[in-house]
Amino acid sequence: MATYIVTGNYTVQAIQGMMANPSDRAAAVKPLVEAVGGKLIAYYATTGETDFLMICEAADGEDIVPALMVAGATGTVSNMKTVRGYSSEEFMEAQKKAGGIAAKFKPAG
Repeated sequence: MATYIVTGNYTVQAIQGMMANPSDRAAAVKPLVEAVGGKLIAYYATTGETDFLMICEAADGEDIVPALMVAGATGTVSNMKTVRGYSSEEFMEAQKKAGGIAAKFKPAG
């Protein structure tokens, strides 16, 4: 499973709804992620440029994107960004692989 970090903002509509009817957003998002075969690892309300951060696992980006499309289509979230996260072990393997292919690459000039 690949790890994805998703950030975004709540719209005015969402904030008004949360004030009128407080809800556990992690509990609300979890079934959406699971519906595409993924797993919600963590959900945080955040300060700064974004209002929330989710850490999810999914087989690949094609699996997580439909869930994010559904969330975005509600009009209650905006500015969603998704990045692929790599564990230390995965990044170590990428470094080794890069070192092995570097000698085969001829840069421009």
